[in-house]
Amino acid sequence: MSIGALTHPPSSRRFLLIAHSALLIALVLGMEQLAPMFRALFPDQDPAMYQRESFLNLTLAHLALVLLSSLISVSVGVAAGLFVTRPAGREFEPLVSTLAAIGQTFPPAAVLAIVVPIAGFGFVPTLVALVLYGLLPVVQNTVAGLGTVPSQTLEAARGNGMSTWQILWHIELPLAMRVIIAGVRVSVIINIGTATIGSTVGATTLGTPIIAGLVGNNLPYVIQGAILVGLLAIVTDLAFERLERRFSFGEEGNAA
Repeated sequence: MSIGALTHPPSSRRFLLIAHSALLIALVLGMEQLAPMFRALFPDQDPAMYQRESFLNLTLAHLALVLLSSLISVSVGVAAGLFVTRPAGREFEPLVSTLAAIGQTFPPAAVLAIVVPIAGFGFVPTLVALVLYGLLPVVQNTVAGLGTVPSQTLEAARGNGMSTWQILWHIELPLAMRVIIAGVRVSVIINIGTATIGSTVGATTLGTPIIAGLVGNNLPYVIQGAILVGLLAIVTDLAFERLERRFSFGEEGNAA
């Protein structure tokens, strides 16, 4: 259970999600309206507002990159977790876990340095780095979630004549889903922040104003990009928290 789940009732968490989402949308669509404030706060910076590309386009490009990389990571990670929890794949569990761990511990900047000469600059090398970086939480939580299914429940399902696939779809996955979603949640949040580094190799992301600000010693650019990345991560985290609770059984799940 997350800290937010312990400290906020369901109605409060719903309000936080709505409020942060509204703030994110307002800033994405109207960041330029804050130009006078940034000029007043940073009178020595000219320009004080990033204007090379709209924040809407940057946000949409960032979301597309995170969504695609997360879709691949989740598909591969869940499939790998399912494989190593089946009788035919249990002996490969150490290998799969090691490979997933290597993917996350390998620095994204190093992945970009390796992939760029092969695939060129822009979207593709960033996608590869994010996919590798997002695998470990999904694999680990898929294995852990399926491992929490009581053996008595599985035996009862077999005794009722259910096939292996029926047990997987109707018993194992529903019972393990909250743990699996928690892994997906971690993977996606990691990738929202990590995607910003893709701008160093020409990918269009919310890291673009951050990198431009670092290169040009322009603090307002950095703040503008960082605020949107942070809000996007918070909104995504709150949304995943609500999704997790829908797969909770009992009173807590009904409260969501």
